Amino acid sequence: MEKKLDVICLGAAVVDIPLRPVSRDIFNIESYPVDRIAMAVGGDAMNEATIISRLGFKTGIIACIGDDAAGQFILRSCEKDHIDVEGIKIDPAIDTSINVGLVTADGERTFVTNRNGSLWKENISHINFDKMKQAKILSLASIFNCPLLDGKVLVKIFREAKAEGMLITADMIMPRLKETLEDIREALSYVDYFFPNFDEACLLTGETEESKVADVLFGCGVKNVVMKIGKRGCYIRNQEGAMIVPACKGITAIDTIGAGDNFASGFIAGLLQGKNIRECGIYANCTAAVSVQYGGATAGVQNKEIVEKMLAKYQADYQ
Repeated sequence: MEKKLDVICLGAAVVDIPLRPVSRDIFNIESYPVDRIAMAVGGDAMNEATIISRLGFKTGIIACIGDDAAGQFILRSCEKDHIDVEGIKIDPAIDTSINVGLVTADGERTFVTNRNGSLWKENISHINFDKMKQAKILSLASIFNCPLLDGKVLVKIFREAKAEGMLITADMIMPRLKETLEDIREALSYVDYFFPNFDEACLLTGETEESKVADVLFGCGVKNVVMKIGKRGCYIRNQEGAMIVPACKGITAIDTIGAGDNFASGFIAGLLQGKNIRECGIYANCTAAVSVQYGGATAGVQNKEIVEKMLAKYQADYQ
């Protein structure tokens, strides 16, 4: 099949309402003022598709939304950022998920989510396989984020992708329903690049040392484990060995919402530019570094130039 798209992002498309800054004693105050309250698009797949498109690549999204105002808000945002929406399924039986994000002054966050929204209801019937096969890369934006896209369903999806010669990348979040590594072991064997953060990977593997955590995931058949290790950068493990790609210097984070999605987006953009794996890690670090200096998941990376500027600084800092 002709590859009309560079990447198709599979996962959640939701509306976020970030509230920042809030303190941890918010419930002790009768009326709590914040700087701004406004809707923004969010969800792992939506974030990735937005950032990758802004970095200059033909991007599509596979997700489900409701036939409601929040869903229309998502579609308008996709149009603005030139994201192919043929893979979005509008399901009138569900509500588009809306997440309220509480962000502290130091950038830490938690989400209040709708257990009956589209994120929780998305399933294999919402997957447009014909559309998926039009892309060079399938990005499963977050394992465990949409609980009905479980390990067995992911195996079916990944088999279809591999039959079309697609590269597969995947991120993850903490398991929502006490899923284990065994639940996704077979699915991981299809993944070319896996982007867990260190805490998530420790919980999943039962290990606490970076090298051992990465070795366990590599042993599941992941071709390249690209583990986010916070302010230190990322830890990469593949058949050639292991390396740490250091983070950008001098970055003050104000909001970490979507930082992992930006990292994955930057790495995928690096792959599409033909960069080697270390260069992809650097580009991913730079993309995430831009993101955390702005409020919200997609406010920072408005174009490729802002990431290239961060990349130039990175290269100068590490000369």
